[in-house]
This record gives sequence, structure tokens and C-alpha cells, in this order.
Amino acid sequence: MLSGLNERQKEAATHIDGPLLILAGAGSGKTKTLTTRLTYLIGEVGIDPLNTLTLTFTNKAAQEMRERALGMLATGTGTLPLLCTFHKFGLLFLKMHIEKLGRKNNFVIIDSDDKKRLVRSLAKELKIDLNLSFLSSEISKYKNTLLTPQEVIAKAELEDYRKAALLFEAYQNNIEENNLVDFDDLLMLSYKILAENEELRKETSLRYRYIMVDEYQDTNELQFKLLSLLASEHDNLCVVGDDDQSIYGWRGANIRNILEFHECFENTKIVKLETNYRSTQAILDAANTLIEHNSRRIGKVLESHRGEGKEVELMHSIDESHEAGNIAQKIKRLLAEGSDPNEIAVLYRINALSRSLEEGFSKEGISFKLIGGIRFYERAEIKDIISYFRIFANPKDDFSFLRIVNKPKRGIGKTSIGKLIEAARERDSSIFETVASLPTNELESLLSKRAAKALGRLVSDIEELAQEANENLYNFVELFEERIGLKEYYNAMVDGFERVLNIDEFYGYFRDSIMKNPDLTLDEFLNDISLQSEQDQVDERSVNIMSIHAAKGLEFEHLFVIGMEEEFFPLLGDGCNMEEERRLGYVAITRAKSDLTLCYADSRFYKGRRKQLEKSRFLGEAGLVKNSSLKVTRSADYKKGDLVKHKIFGIGRVQAVTKSGKEYKLLINFGGNKKEILSSFVKPA
Repeated sequence: MLSGLNERQKEAATHIDGPLLILAGAGSGKTKTLTTRLTYLIGEVGIDPLNTLTLTFTNKAAQEMRERALGMLATGTGTLPLLCTFHKFGLLFLKMHIEKLGRKNNFVIIDSDDKKRLVRSLAKELKIDLNLSFLSSEISKYKNTLLTPQEVIAKAELEDYRKAALLFEAYQNNIEENNLVDFDDLLMLSYKILAENEELRKETSLRYRYIMVDEYQDTNELQFKLLSLLASEHDNLCVVGDDDQSIYGWRGANIRNILEFHECFENTKIVKLETNYRSTQAILDAANTLIEHNSRRIGKVLESHRGEGKEVELMHSIDESHEAGNIAQKIKRLLAEGSDPNEIAVLYRINALSRSLEEGFSKEGISFKLIGGIRFYERAEIKDIISYFRIFANPKDDFSFLRIVNKPKRGIGKTSIGKLIEAARERDSSIFETVASLPTNELESLLSKRAAKALGRLVSDIEELAQEANENLYNFVELFEERIGLKEYYNAMVDGFERVLNIDEFYGYFRDSIMKNPDLTLDEFLNDISLQSEQDQVDERSVNIMSIHAAKGLEFEHLFVIGMEEEFFPLLGDGCNMEEERRLGYVAITRAKSDLTLCYADSRFYKGRRKQLEKSRFLGEAGLVKNSSLKVTRSADYKKGDLVKHKIFGIGRVQAVTKSGKEYKLLINFGGNKKEILSSFVKPA
């Protein structure tokens, strides 16, 4: 059972009682170690499988671990260990105990689509005109921080959040009345039951005497609290994770869970798995050197089991088209030499960068598949723009008109659209031409006054923009955005940042096309796009294109990372967490097995305009370039304005940050009492 493990893996697998943190570096065999520990506890120590609980984040991970564990366990062991996702555990627990909340156990789980439909219905009923994705996301946020509707309503200050709080109350009342639970309830209600029932908490904790958690760096506050209750009677909690691969802060993951595990659970044993079986040492050196610039980490150094390997390559291009061509040529050489296309991947930080790759690969005849994402021209926001452009070029295009008639929202519902279609059919005309030809009083009698007014404005905008498109395309997108406002519409969504970047990429490409060919017509531009977006059927043996987030957990023999420039990777600006950006860089680099190429360009489209760019600071921090213009410095945990907590002085606000050796000195205002304190002595409040 233990023969295939190295010394550190054996140490972790044979640890029995007490809290255990297995700090598992990329490619260090964490799944193997975790499943071996489970089988060791059952098959060697003699722990009853019913007394174990192993939690993962995905069904795929749970299935893989289950198969490995069963393969190692002797046949005839009888009962099987519970090995499942957090949410599956919550479902099983609620089926047995939800009656303690006064509810019946024949509840029905609603999925994400059901949730959005319910939110849409309630928003309409309450006349709340906010983005549905925003509202759904807020409800999840409230539940995962254990806030009740009443608490949220009391705390809401801004108008949009007051509306979201009122909708949360209506939503919660609705699902409770109909005995429904959503995904967030599976954990939130389980925690509530355990927290409010002392005997049940004790009984459940004693039942699951040995708990293990995979990918612990991705847990949120609610999952931490639930685990604390489950392990409360014994502290036999083993967590496996990598603080350097914590890249989901934007969706609620709390890196403090893994960084402070040893503080939350006394006498924690920490085992570091630092032998990497995936990558060569040259690749690991870049990863180690880069991540060392983060100050919020426990610290480890990966060493390759495979040897030195070839140096990391840098690819310099003039712009994104040149970059796509350079990568395509190198991939063609790799394929000609017999490389497996499935072992080749291109990663990016920002989804908008996929456009140039898709076009470049299509031109060179390279079969590719976009993993975990949607092709550029198939993204909703891009299809909306193209539909508008098609209407300008051809007012008879009913399909495109119906797509954009309510984007942005104009209060034109299904009933109104049905009446418009019928009116157009009676006049043997297109919908747009019908609306444009109807007098205002006829349009108001057919629809509501509000809908008729909104349609009148839309027709006027389309007519003016169509005329502009025929006369002058150079400044066309500025006028289009000013009149239609798609960026403002999409920016209000939860993923608005990425969608606006995609729109800017499209606008930039449009302007670039006009500059390169001043005689280009809108028709010709649309035809070019149609040819680019209709690639031949993707071969199963295809090169992979994906975001870095989508690549986590994967590995490739030949890897390219594009967009290695300031503002693209790392992202800069409000809300940017440089330490998480750096962890993303670490994840990207450690996907490569033998051949890593980091790509940077002199210019790209940025916010719709071509901009000259500087090389990413990460190239310098990884020790791959020497450039005096690059800031190769350790980043501070805190910035001016952050709230922090000190164990003696309480909560204060950071007023200044200065470097002090390997640390940072913070000037903190504790309610009028200002003190200079080293950053390692405080925590985020």
C-alpha cells in the first residue's frame, strides 16, 4: 500500500490522529497521498469505513478517488467509506435532519437555471429592474456568509443592495413555502442544524471520526465553519491543498482557511509534498522564483523528479496577430515532428485574447478546441453586436432584430413581440420595416405606451446608425456605443468585467480592420467574421485553448502562455489582488511538463484602442528577464485604506505602507491611536 510513496507522502499517509495539513505542491501526487491515507486508515489501522468522511469539490475528483481507494482496499471490506462532494454530503445530511428546521425531507433541489427563473419571476413581481445574474450572485453571497434576509435588509445602504435584499427575502420565503432548496442551502442549512442542535453535532462528529478534505485552499467561510463543527469532538481533520494555487478568491474562496489552519486547530502536523513528478526543474525554477514574491504563503520549494530539462522560452511579438502566427508556426513544427495535439495548449488570463488565437489557428488550418469557454464570436455580447450590425446592413433580417429588440432591456415582452410578428406577417413585411412604418397611435394601440416609445427610439437609432455605416465607418463604434449602450448593459452583470473586455476587443478589431482597409464596407466585415467563426468540425485530436482558471488540474507537454504584459497579466486596477494574480502565474507555469513558452507582445487592443504595452513584471519576478523598468519587488499584503485586526489593539485602518527588510511596516489608526506595526502581526478585518 505504501510502496509507491516517497518519504513525505508516507509520513502524511500514515499520520492517524490529530489535525493534519498536507501542503501539496503542483504535481506532487496529492490525490495518491490522500487515497492512500484513506485506505491505510481502513485497511491497516482498522478504522470502520463508516467513521470516515472524505470531501471533494467535484464529482469527477470524488469518482477518481473512490476508484483508487477501492482498488487498494482488500475485497470483502464490507461497508464503503463516504467519499463525496461538499454538496452531496449536505444533501444526505438534510434528508435525515431537515425536519429539525420544521421542514419535510421530501424537499426538491433547484438548479442554477431554476433559481434564475424564480429570481426573474420575483423581480418582475416586485418591479425590481436589476440584472438577474447580479441578484442570483448576491443571494449566494448572503447564504454563504450566513446572513438572514432581515440582517441583509438592515445592513443594506445603497439602493441596488436594498432591492437585492428585498428580493432575497421574497426568494427565501418562496422556496421555504414550496419546500425547495438551492445549492447554497445544502451547506447553509446543514450548518444551521448542527450549530443549533448540540446533541446532533456531537453525535455527527463522533460518527465521522476521520475527516479528509481535498483542495482545501478553495474552501469558503461557510465550508470552514461546517468542517469545524464536524471535527469538533476529535480534531481528526486532514486537509490537502496548496496555498500557492488559491485562485478563486473572486468566487468566495478564503485563502486564510489554509494559511491559518495550524492556528485554528491546535497541534497541527504540517507535511510538505515538494517533489514534483510533472515538470522539469527549469520550469519549476521559474515557478518557485515567481511565487516567492508573495508574502501570504506558508512556503515550500518544488523539486523535479524528472531532471533539469530545457530552458523556459520567451516569445516576443509585435502584436496579437503576429503572436498568433508565431505560435501557429511553432505548433505546426511540433505536429510535423509527431507531437500529440492533445498535449499542446495555449493559456491566457483574459478570455478576450482567444479571438486572435482562434483566427490565427483557423488561417493556418490548425484544429483547436476551446476548453471551458465559448468561442469569441459565439459569446452572447459579441452576437448581440453582430446582430445590430446585420440590421444596419439589412433591415429585413428578422432573426437579428428579434435578438436585439430587448438588449439592452426596453420593456418589450413576449406578448409584444408576438403582436409585432403577427403585424409584420399581415403586411408581408419585415418586423423592423413594420415598426418603422406604423404611426405612433397605431403602435401604441398594438403595444403599451412604454413599449411603443422604446421601439420608436430603437427604430430612430437604427436608421441613423445605418446611414452612418454607409457614410463613415471610422468612428462608427463610438456612435454605436453612445446610442445603444451595450457596454453599460453588460457591465452590470456579475461577469461584466470579462464581457466588457470582449466588447472592447471586438471594437478594437473593427477599428483595426477599417484602418487597414479604409474602403471596407459593413457587409464585407460581417462576411469576413462569418467565415472566421464557422471553423470546420473540430478534430478529436486538437490543440487546446483555454483560460488559466480552466487549466487548473491539467498538464501538457508543450505549453504557451500569452498576454504576458502589464494590465493583461497581471491585471491591474481597482479590485486587483496582486498575490492572487501571482498565484495564477504559478498555476499557469506548473501546467507545463517539458516545454514552456511565455509570450508577450508590444501592443494589443486595450479598452477598444491599440495600446503600447510593457512586459509583465512576472517575467522579471520569475528570473527570466533582467530589465530595470520592471519592478521586481515583494508585494504588500495590505494597502492604504484596508481594515486590519490586531490581537491587542483590535480593528484599525491602514494609513501608510512602507518596506521594512523582508516585511512591510504599516501605519495603522486604531480609533485615533496611531501605531506602526509589522504586517505579519495583523490580519484582514
